[in-house]
Amino acid sequence: MFETSAFLHFISLTLLLLFQICYQDKEEVVLWMNTVGPYHNRQETYKYFSLPFCVGSKKSISHYHETLGEALQGVELEFSGLDIKFKEDVMQTTYCEIDLDKGRRDAFVYAIKNHYWYQMYIDDLPIWGIVGEADENGEDYYLWTYKKLEIGYNGNRIVDVNLTSEGKVKLVPNTKIQMSYSVKWKKSDVKFEDRFDKYLDPSFFQHRIHWFSIFNSFMMVIFLVGLVSMILMRTLRKDYARYSKEEEMDDMDRDLGDEYGWKQVHGDVFRPSSHPLIFSSLIGSGCQIFAVSLIVIVVAMIEDLYTERGSMLSTAIFVYAATSPVNGYFGGSLYARQGGRRWIKQMFIGAFLIPAMVCGTAFFINFIAIYYHASRAIPFGTMVAVCCICFFVILPLNLVGTILGRNLSGQPNFPCRVNAVPRPIPEKKWFMEPAVIVCLGGILPFGSIFIEMYFIFTSFWAYKIYYVYGFMMLVLVILCIVTVCVTIVCTYFLLNAEDYRWQWTSFLSAASTAIYVYMYSFYYYFFKTKMYGLFQTSFYFGYMAVFSTALGIMCGAIGYMGTSAFVRKIYTNVKID
Repeated sequence: MFETSAFLHFISLTLLLLFQICYQDKEEVVLWMNTVGPYHNRQETYKYFSLPFCVGSKKSISHYHETLGEALQGVELEFSGLDIKFKEDVMQTTYCEIDLDKGRRDAFVYAIKNHYWYQMYIDDLPIWGIVGEADENGEDYYLWTYKKLEIGYNGNRIVDVNLTSEGKVKLVPNTKIQMSYSVKWKKSDVKFEDRFDKYLDPSFFQHRIHWFSIFNSFMMVIFLVGLVSMILMRTLRKDYARYSKEEEMDDMDRDLGDEYGWKQVHGDVFRPSSHPLIFSSLIGSGCQIFAVSLIVIVVAMIEDLYTERGSMLSTAIFVYAATSPVNGYFGGSLYARQGGRRWIKQMFIGAFLIPAMVCGTAFFINFIAIYYHASRAIPFGTMVAVCCICFFVILPLNLVGTILGRNLSGQPNFPCRVNAVPRPIPEKKWFMEPAVIVCLGGILPFGSIFIEMYFIFTSFWAYKIYYVYGFMMLVLVILCIVTVCVTIVCTYFLLNAEDYRWQWTSFLSAASTAIYVYMYSFYYYFFKTKMYGLFQTSFYFGYMAVFSTALGIMCGAIGYMGTSAFVRKIYTNVKID
């Protein structure tokens, strides 16, 4: 059902771009009422008419969720009942009357105390308004009763909408409150394709601090790449010279020599990792998340996804499902190279690892949303649609990728033979232990992205529209380079200490970036927002845990892939007896 509606919506968007939305004079223009909720809790939203507002007399029009993203984001459009016609001014007109008994007054007072705001749409252009306000003493409460709409048009298209709330009326029990509206049409020079520019905030997203953070991260990359290249090339050159010298010694001199370093673990370095099934599933999932991030950012750079409700989420779900073969290919081929035999089980775990994490979190939060009667409560039909995507799209495509991966790159072709008996790992300094390397490995990758995290968090948790996807692409590239450089250095030191447990160490040292991102989310919650309440707090920390975990899995996969190429390279270039 949702796949069909999404396809139809795509066709309608294409037609929109070709022909654009055109109105005839005096043609009906629909004002949709969306949601209402506390200003400080952006995600805690309720149906507009959950507050005792009255509806206009015009015949009701039903609305359906056009996309899966719209349904998941709690968009609940309801017809306002107001009579609006294209280019036809409406003087102040009463459209309904509220019979304010004690219960309705209490509902409005609660909304005003919690700074409730509401959202409306005209021709897909969002409009925001405040429910009411309290006096300075907080004793009397007032409701805004007059919606003054000013709509700009260019030719036969709507390009601008403004709302002014007037008519402040004191809330007194057992009285009647008249709700009114007016419409003023004005000619505008704004082009149709530029009509969303007024909602963007260049002064925030293109602030000097943002440019400076990108420049700072770029300089960090140059420094790290230079440092890694200098240290490793010089050190590896000395290692190769020393190992070549050892090759020229006879057996007696070699026995008396002081052999040490990464060459000594050549018989164990390509030994399968512990828990290969989980490890390969994580690597496959991380590669898929990276592919999804890359494609969605490119699409967002080309198309203005913020102009359509739920389009970003719909695009991400579609791309995630379509890139499932990437997960199967990399996870399945790695599992085969490590000698795994339960490949079907690995395929299922790889396919459902991320969906299970996301759906499990959403299911938990959904219980709270249902208890609160919030619009964010996911409908049963939407749950069924998501399950169908998982079982009938993601799983079959993952199977295709797994079969391709096992057949095309599933044969182990290591440059060194793996010993039958594992080599004992010698004692080393405390700071060379894998646990310490893992904890420290995520600091530099986090340092390269934490400024961008602030802008991303603000756009999602506050009232900003993120549109600088060029910045995001640069940050993603910088993150990849920094992650690979850090994990290569960590792995080199680990192998030099004759510890061959580099697979999990390289993955977890990069994945530990997630720990620092989640810690930063705590700082952001307590010092940068005014969120409160069980629902918003659960929503925030639940989905921040999902975001941080997905970021960690992606960074871990990038770190492992880069380190794997490095390890293969250095052991290919050294002579092994």
